[in-house]
Amino acid sequence: MKFTFKIQKYQTQAVDAIVKCFEGQQFADKVQYLRDKGIVSKNINESQGQFNLSVVGTEEEKLESSDFGYGNASIAITNKDLLDNIHKIQDQNFIVHSAKIEETAGRPSFDIEMETGTGKTYVYTKTMYELNKTYGWSKFIIVVPSVAIREGIYKSLEYTQEHFMQLYSKKIRFFIYNSKRLNMLDQYSSSADINVMIINIQAFNTSLKEGGRSKESRIIYTKRDEFASRRPIDVISANHPILILDEPQKMGGDKTQTALKQFDPLFTINYSATHKIQHNLIYRLDALDAYNQKLVKKIEVKGFKLENIAGTNTYIYADSIILSPSHAPVVKLEIEVKQNEGIKRIPVKFSTGDKLEEASNGLSEYKGIYVSEILPELNAVKFNVPVSNNSDSTMLIMGEMTGNVAEKDIRRVQIRETIRSHFEKEKSFYDQGLRIKVLSLFFIDEVAKYRAYDDDGNEVPGEYGKMFEEEYKSVLNDFIDIDPDSYYQKVLLPSSKEIGPCHEGYFSRDKKGKLTNSTGESDEDITTYDLILKRKDLLLDFDMPIRFIFSHSALREGWDNPNVFQICTLKHSDNSISRRQEVGRGMRLCVNEDGTRQDKETLGENVHQINTLTVIASESYKDFVEGLQKDITSELSDSRPKIADINYFEGKTITVCGRQLELDTNQAKIIYKYLVKNDYIDDKDQPTDIYKNAAEQGNLQSFGDVLEKTLPQELYSNPDARSEMFVQVQKLIQAVYNPSALSGMVDNGQGPKWEKGNPLNKNFEKDIFQDLWKRINHKYTYTCHFDSNELIKNAVEAIKSDLHVIPMRYTLEIGKQKDKIDESELRSGTSFGGSKTQSKSLSRAVSSTVKYDLVGDIAKGCKLTRKTVATILSQLSVKETEQFGFNPEKFIRDVINIINAQKSTKIVEHIEYHELEDTYDSSIFTAGKLPDKEPFISEKAIQNLVFTDGSGKESIEWKFATDLEAATEVVVYAKLPRSFQIPTPVGNYAPDWAIAFNKDKVQHVFFVAETKGSLDDMQLRKIEHNKIECAKKLFNVVSTRGVKYDHVDNYESLKALIGMKG
Repeated sequence: MKFTFKIQKYQTQAVDAIVKCFEGQQFADKVQYLRDKGIVSKNINESQGQFNLSVVGTEEEKLESSDFGYGNASIAITNKDLLDNIHKIQDQNFIVHSAKIEETAGRPSFDIEMETGTGKTYVYTKTMYELNKTYGWSKFIIVVPSVAIREGIYKSLEYTQEHFMQLYSKKIRFFIYNSKRLNMLDQYSSSADINVMIINIQAFNTSLKEGGRSKESRIIYTKRDEFASRRPIDVISANHPILILDEPQKMGGDKTQTALKQFDPLFTINYSATHKIQHNLIYRLDALDAYNQKLVKKIEVKGFKLENIAGTNTYIYADSIILSPSHAPVVKLEIEVKQNEGIKRIPVKFSTGDKLEEASNGLSEYKGIYVSEILPELNAVKFNVPVSNNSDSTMLIMGEMTGNVAEKDIRRVQIRETIRSHFEKEKSFYDQGLRIKVLSLFFIDEVAKYRAYDDDGNEVPGEYGKMFEEEYKSVLNDFIDIDPDSYYQKVLLPSSKEIGPCHEGYFSRDKKGKLTNSTGESDEDITTYDLILKRKDLLLDFDMPIRFIFSHSALREGWDNPNVFQICTLKHSDNSISRRQEVGRGMRLCVNEDGTRQDKETLGENVHQINTLTVIASESYKDFVEGLQKDITSELSDSRPKIADINYFEGKTITVCGRQLELDTNQAKIIYKYLVKNDYIDDKDQPTDIYKNAAEQGNLQSFGDVLEKTLPQELYSNPDARSEMFVQVQKLIQAVYNPSALSGMVDNGQGPKWEKGNPLNKNFEKDIFQDLWKRINHKYTYTCHFDSNELIKNAVEAIKSDLHVIPMRYTLEIGKQKDKIDESELRSGTSFGGSKTQSKSLSRAVSSTVKYDLVGDIAKGCKLTRKTVATILSQLSVKETEQFGFNPEKFIRDVINIINAQKSTKIVEHIEYHELEDTYDSSIFTAGKLPDKEPFISEKAIQNLVFTDGSGKESIEWKFATDLEAATEVVVYAKLPRSFQIPTPVGNYAPDWAIAFNKDKVQHVFFVAETKGSLDDMQLRKIEHNKIECAKKLFNVVSTRGVKYDHVDNYESLKALIGMKG
């Protein structure tokens, strides 16, 4: 098959942006100069791989012997004219003006920002043709950061040669710089055609380091006998080539920048999706634009989250070492930490001497282990005991892991889900009659995981190779279909007879031909890229059986196949590779078997129904999606093109009186009409000078009440809210031309940051609340007595009935990007739609390397004697005790909870409270960090912001607060902080509300309430229920201060308890 290429508008715009920067430059073709041919010996030894100048026959030999070279004509227009041209292009593309002509290597430098997968290689190839056609410039050098990209560009120039020949009736002469073929430089200089040299930075920049060891990189700067005593760099620089930097953000080092000057370039063009150093940006197609214009694939993510972690295998992942000029090194380790909801794996920072057991909240697996030494020079950490299989078993290198018994299971699940997604995609295409080859790509960190060697040196399947074939057969059974024309019968069944040919690994080989790990940056990897790139079109042929590809993770840049629909990274997620890089190899729109791109022109608006990339992540869905969105957001330029149209305002979030409000379509239309009516925007929806001057002078026209009426009723009556809304909307308008105007505003969906806190207001000072507060702010202690034999009997029965320890499980969560995304959604982390989850068991019992004091641990958690606990455990059957092996930590935790539940039932009957002189201070209402969530805005509470529990406006507490505000009998109320607690034998208890009623309207003026979703005691957990019963005793029996307490499910049930009058 042959790839077909189209002339696409966005690519043409990128080309024009460069060409138009030099308007006014005269065409100057074939600018001739006398070449330095060096000191030529009579006959240079051809056996050394060089050339013979005494024999001239072929076209190449004629070029090498020519006395003349053809270089690029100098830039003739003035710097002022050049800057004016740059500003015109920037205006056309809605880009902020460059203040001056920025330079690279001492020459003008231009930035073209293009998202990965949108064809930047095609764009700069066409740019070279257009610069030659318009101005006569013909000498170009493409500089790349790695062998992978170099080989990919060479292949792309081959693929597009015929296409550009049809457009321009000429071909580019291109070659890869090779220090063993320096005669190519003479051909490059002497040819009047368009000439392109491709060179990777390793070939020239390392030699500038004193004592540089790279022979190849030294050659370019030294006089060579085999090159007529000339320096290759001098021959190149005589042409004043135009430099094209592909991925310049990877070439920003001082040595590289110094080396680039040696080429004496005419100017430089930088092509990247992520420019770290800004020059003269003249065209931008970023991730957001490319996605919304349907120029790249849609992303679907499958993430995994471990549940019911056992905490028994000394799990440690060495993440990174953090260095500081003022403090000793700190190491970040991911360990298992005991939390209320179970054991979680979280990153923790450790200094030398820190104990892992303390950081894990007492997990026995870390008993006695501490960090003995942090070694930045080795990028390693040492412990006081052996933790690894390294030569020094007390050491872990950053990126290494120990004790992860679930890793193999998760890798197997990843492989399984990749195969399943692959089959589903193939079946979908087959059923639609689409002839599109589907490829899946696995990245691994160690070749041996896929291919290993037996004792005789023969290649055999590695761990992942075996897993793949096992899971292929397993998933295959889920697609069985007896229809003779079905996908199963026509595609899957024939391929299942011999699974081996459908998967292959592409890895580097050493000099003995054995597969080896690779950095992806040296010429030793060329064989790998030859295989991948030469088979690029062949892989898309249905007659080629390979559909699943394994490659080394370091080689991910070398992959550039449009029909990769699944990407799976079989390694622990870390920060060495960004999520953006992880998805980058699969973002191009796919092609069918005829080589036709399946883009908007071919598919219309259905582009993303066909072009969806599924990422099978090695972390949770939430972590991957958050990380991916942060990666993309961090690369969005502040000078993104913005216009003040309806779409810009719709969905934006403003903060009014501490409450987040999302602007709807109607509000967006009101703002837009306001701008048009007052001549605040022009025909292109850009803010006018009229608006900018009015904003600067502070005399902007008001909206009237048309916009204010759209505020929620509780805010509309507040004058501060109306004025604040005006200010917030004006900030949005000003952000179109001044991005800093949004500083301090909350991006769409982000949690608010309450800079002013939530102080007590005048309601707190009301006499009736002060009276209530004095009645309830005392602290208490308690005593109780109960029958141990009865507790033992009840606890044994409850454990036999209620103990269900679940083996380790994983949750598979799947979600896709929304159909259309705006910048605020990216920045707020809401660019992915609703996800779906599935929970599955890992098919293996947990092993343990930890010894437990089972009786002691349970006795400590229940505050009982060892004898009592031992008696309870001795009366359990095998059915209960075997569950300890499933998950020891969860067994201990659940048994403690069951015993405490039984204990609390007996305690309530016999508990006695004793008042202390100590009281709670009013500062508990304002202490601590405020929640990162939307608050309820109150007029009756003792604080303006009421942070309710639960899911926002749908929660029971939000509705309860709404009813309190509306009830005329309520005078003042408080949401009690968590630090206001009542002690009970089964844990401290914090009630929810303190309410003061109008004494003329109710019988019980003071009330402390607990809001629960159900009043059915069986639906409340026993321990929670008994805590509430203890609170009832405290307020209703012990206290004589007139405070009533109960738990309620809504305000109506509360009204029944307070005794309404009249």
